[in-house]
Amino acid sequence: MKQLQVAIDGPAGAGKSTVARRVAGRLGLSYVDTGAMYRAIAWKALQENLNVFDEEAVTQLAEQLHFSLHPQGVMVNGQLLKEEIRTQEISSLASAIAKMPGVRRILVNKQRDIAARQSVVMDGRDIGTHVLPEADVKVFLTATIEERALRRYKELKARGADVDLDGLREEIRRRDENDCTRKYAPLKQAKDAVLIDTTHLSIDEIVESIMQLCRHKLGGGE
Repeated sequence: MKQLQVAIDGPAGAGKSTVARRVAGRLGLSYVDTGAMYRAIAWKALQENLNVFDEEAVTQLAEQLHFSLHPQGVMVNGQLLKEEIRTQEISSLASAIAKMPGVRRILVNKQRDIAARQSVVMDGRDIGTHVLPEADVKVFLTATIEERALRRYKELKARGADVDLDGLREEIRRRDENDCTRKYAPLKQAKDAVLIDTTHLSIDEIVESIMQLCRHKLGGGE
């Protein structure tokens, strides 16, 4: 199979990570969870007692970190991070860190380096518009805030977390605002991306829709 780049963007809770991981598995490609990279920086900053709102310090930290792919999570300087970067605290801090231009520039370069070496399915907020603007397949997933909050609520509850649905709804609203209004590479749908509203779709239905786009591309269609 020729090299393929699949970019999946969308707001928090739209199903990007779950869908992207499954699409990558179906295609036999590497999956790159860019959101996990920002979460990893937030987690590492807390571990090193850094002020996570000090852009210079966090940017320096991001520059020092080495990221590598792992099917179960993200590898940072040889350490596998999984559940520890999926807490509400880390989610909020990662959203703030993602607004820092210096951090985004560093991670974009790291993400492009990964994609240059292999075929990838990459998900995030600015993949199709900024990180991989020449991606072969671009998809923008969305869903109502109510549905996205409910998905996050169920996910956290399944992990045994004590969470409040109203609080999650407000957190997602704030994250949407942060993502859409940041000056550097804000969240938006690429002009050539296919929009998929996942509110009333199953994961299997979303995955199959994206697989059809990939098959069309690999088959030589335009």
